[in-house]
Amino acid sequence: MKRIACGDTDPGKKRANNEDALLLDDHLGFYAVADGIGGNEGGEIASRIAVETLAKAMPDLLGEKDRTPPMGRVRTDDPSVFALREAVSLANRAINQERSQNRGLANMGTTLTVLLLRGNQAFIANIGDSRAYLFRTGKLSQLTEDHSFVAEQVRAGTFTQEQARLSTYRHMITRALGLAEEVKADITNHALKKDDRFLLCTDGLTEMLTDAEINRVLAVFPPEAAVQKLLAAANERGGVDNITAVVVWVTEV
Repeated sequence: MKRIACGDTDPGKKRANNEDALLLDDHLGFYAVADGIGGNEGGEIASRIAVETLAKAMPDLLGEKDRTPPMGRVRTDDPSVFALREAVSLANRAINQERSQNRGLANMGTTLTVLLLRGNQAFIANIGDSRAYLFRTGKLSQLTEDHSFVAEQVRAGTFTQEQARLSTYRHMITRALGLAEEVKADITNHALKKDDRFLLCTDGLTEMLTDAEINRVLAVFPPEAAVQKLLAAANERGGVDNITAVVVWVTEV
């Protein structure tokens, strides 16, 4: 498999600090975005811990096929799924440990959305409302479900998409790393096709741009230019939050 990947993050127009973080590992085919929560720099710390833990853990989890699972865990999943679950669990544990040692970080946590390319498959893991999209044959599809109050209301039929977009509760997430002793990521896998383009992004992008606008950018620009176009467009709309985007183009399967 051959691929071209690029990612970048921007604080936006309204915030002094950036609580987003990203991970690009072309060697492993492993990419992630995280959007911290908690204030008082807690969100910034949580997102950084998440991506640093993933970066450290995944080479071992993917490279040692006969690795003994941690106590209490049975490896019945696909090796890639198992590795993702373990890495997410380690990141959650690391954030909880940091929080327990610093009372000022009591409310910190982070979203996390991950793409892992292995063989001819793409594995997606997500917690929170950062998203993964697939652009294929001219069409953009959202691969993740937001873990948020408004998304749950949309799925229940209580809110329309437009009501969710305008709701004052749109930033209320229902699942995040670091907020509980155990956390469950949604993990899916998708067969790859040549010219697939994946986008991982935080809600600072999707709050500013519609899926149709994102679609138009991915349809025209290669990864590096697409990332910069997306960040610039979100800032032009107001940039009310930190903005992070990672674009991965599968040029050959």
